[in-house]
Amino acid sequence: MSVYKVPQKEISFILQELVGYDEHCKMPGYEDASSDMVEAILPEAAKFFEEVVAPSNWEADTQPAHLHEGAVVTAPMLDGIYKQMIDAGWCSLSGDVKYDGAGFPGVIDVAVQEMLQSANLGFSLLPMLTRGVIHALNLYGTDEQKDSYLSQLISGNWSGTMNLTEPQAGTDLSAVKTKAVPEGDHYLVSGQKIYITWGDHDLAENVIHLVLARLPDAPAGNHGISLFLVPKYLINTDGSLGERNDVKAVGVEHKLGIHSSPTCTMAFGDNGGAVGYLVGPLNQGLMCMFSMMNNARLSVGHQGIGVGERAYQQAAAYALDRVQGKVQGVEGNAPIIHHPDVKRMLMQMRALTEAGRAMSFFTIAAEDRSHRHPNADQRAADALLVELMTPLVKGWCTEVSMESTSLGVQVHGGMGFIEETGAAQHMRDARILPIYEGTNGIQALDFVGRKCLRDGGETIARLLADMQQTVSELSSATGAVKDLASALATTIEQCQQALDYVLANSAKSPSLAYNFLMLYGNSVSFWLLVKLAAAAQKRIDGGASDPFYGQKIKTASFFSSQILTRNLAFLASVITDSNYAEELVAADFQTL
Repeated sequence: MSVYKVPQKEISFILQELVGYDEHCKMPGYEDASSDMVEAILPEAAKFFEEVVAPSNWEADTQPAHLHEGAVVTAPMLDGIYKQMIDAGWCSLSGDVKYDGAGFPGVIDVAVQEMLQSANLGFSLLPMLTRGVIHALNLYGTDEQKDSYLSQLISGNWSGTMNLTEPQAGTDLSAVKTKAVPEGDHYLVSGQKIYITWGDHDLAENVIHLVLARLPDAPAGNHGISLFLVPKYLINTDGSLGERNDVKAVGVEHKLGIHSSPTCTMAFGDNGGAVGYLVGPLNQGLMCMFSMMNNARLSVGHQGIGVGERAYQQAAAYALDRVQGKVQGVEGNAPIIHHPDVKRMLMQMRALTEAGRAMSFFTIAAEDRSHRHPNADQRAADALLVELMTPLVKGWCTEVSMESTSLGVQVHGGMGFIEETGAAQHMRDARILPIYEGTNGIQALDFVGRKCLRDGGETIARLLADMQQTVSELSSATGAVKDLASALATTIEQCQQALDYVLANSAKSPSLAYNFLMLYGNSVSFWLLVKLAAAAQKRIDGGASDPFYGQKIKTASFFSSQILTRNLAFLASVITDSNYAEELVAADFQTL
């Protein structure tokens, strides 16, 4: 089993050089989240997640959540850990101070989220879904709903879920059949939902479900779906828990990974109807739910970074310790860290993880500004940037998490295939990330269709202009940073070429969407690595001797030479004259 250490230097460097946190925390509402306060809090968070949560990862994986006598039972040690997490305030870090939250920016919350995600990925889904419910209620809940639910959700005493999927309704939510019938000041909800993460459990006092359902007279399709709040326990007028609602878990899935997270089949209204309350306007449930989904998609993207970091740390520790074979320049048998191919794999893992982390923090910082920046034009511009970046963060970061965790197994060799080492768990856990909260195929279609074609490429063109500005700023750079700037200039040209082709050939966009997303994911993340490498070089030039800064330059250079080269293939696949997917028919996939 590996020992997890929070990459505190990396996180602090990104906050300083990419986010510009000294200015970031001066935005209205962040007055209590100064740089000094953050510098004090993050080490405490690191200690908690390293020492308390991380040791639970393996044991919780071997004790999967399960259904017992009608109740969902989780791994026993998680109960005490969750209580400690609540008591320490790690669940409420970014919550609104009006509802007893700490009011910290999203970039600080995501730093703590990563610590939890690396420490125990399955467990991290519990507060992640709760944050989504909080987000939706903040946007669309009534004042009464906010007063009744937000404080308890923000504290973590209550948890939240997202209930979209049904047996016949996955990506196509127009097929939702769950019903909601008006009854006085509430609705009676009946139906079944599947794949509900943390749909029921024994850690929180109450579970607050947000459920998509149809009224009897609702129009067909997406325009007839509404959103309802359905609590596990009804709430008394004094805020205490009342009687059990007509909702229960009737099954818990046996999964490839994230075993500590119960994935439930939920039954609503088996005994007459579950009491639910409308959230947002009638028949606009998808609009309300998508606010929650987009919030969750950014979190899932960062999950890819968290599990990638854990896999990298374990693989590096193993490579430093495992002695095998002879290497020129090393006396006797050498630790495998000296073998060139092992170094390649480890650097690939590190480069992908650090690139994803930079892209995620960059996006969350923009989200903070979209809410809190005093300039309205800046808020609007950042809101568009977040929309553009969300499918990139979710899609690209989760794709490369599979690559990183697979490499982690490979570094271990045969021992990586043995469950007891823990390397396989990271790979198993990562495999869900490209699937849930909208498959990466859907993210690619969203990136091309809604985020590129819809505005004629204006938002993405502004992003490319920002990238070009970095090239201009580094025009006088020397050495490795000069080479990185040159590679970035080429990358921007590739992105522009792909964009021009997509805008001119919109009918082909479904076929080329995935490769288009991967091209931009590589390119934007590389741009941010270049910015960080340039900042590191500036520190070195100023006399800094910490080897960390040299490593930042090496990581960006490795990404340039070994990963960015994939863009040539992605570009070629985007601008091809062949519309291969449209040319294939179902019969082409039948076994002959």
